[in-house]
Amino acid sequence: MPLTSPRRSALADQVIAELRKQITTGEWPVGSRIPTEPELVEQLGVARNTVREAVRALAHNGLLDIRQGSGTYVAATSEMAGVMHRRFADADPRHIAELRSTLEASAAPLAAERRTDRDLQQLDALLLRREEGWASGDRETFIAADVTLHLAVVAASHNDVLTAVYADLGAVLRAFLRLDVGEELRPENHMDHSRLVEAIRAGDAETAGTEAAGYAFQCLPEHA
Repeated sequence: MPLTSPRRSALADQVIAELRKQITTGEWPVGSRIPTEPELVEQLGVARNTVREAVRALAHNGLLDIRQGSGTYVAATSEMAGVMHRRFADADPRHIAELRSTLEASAAPLAAERRTDRDLQQLDALLLRREEGWASGDRETFIAADVTLHLAVVAASHNDVLTAVYADLGAVLRAFLRLDVGEELRPENHMDHSRLVEAIRAGDAETAGTEAAGYAFQCLPEHA
């Protein structure tokens, strides 16, 4: 339904809120291209300048990435995620690997102790999606599936703070994974995540922690 407001500033705020909702709910996943400016104008029933103002505001906050000649893409799911991405975009890959290892090695044992049946169903589905992404040879599809699986492992810890921190680092971790994977999916870079999921299913906290800690460094030496 078209948005209405007598004042442009209030209207721009409404558009910003609507676009942010599409991002935070996952309607527009990270990495996806959002509708074009004319499409947003039609969908929201507002002027082109209002849409442009809202998109620029969200780009300034780090949620959107405006790429001239290509479109506008979702860069992060929250302002904090955008800040994290900008702050650590040029960080030493080994330092990112160490951070990822620390977070996941802490979360996985908790997941093994606290996971629910629903968590296990989600992990199974995401593990299958990850393997299908690899089999398809589509690098970006695989990366998106891998990042989502790791986030689901952390979420299964049922530690809201740990999960939020990890989610805010999503764009940084995605960029790190692209470096690890390389320009194409090659057999020697494939990492089996089934042991991690099975350890969580079995309630084996020690194995879950060991498996999670090792993934971050498995491919890194080639690139470090």
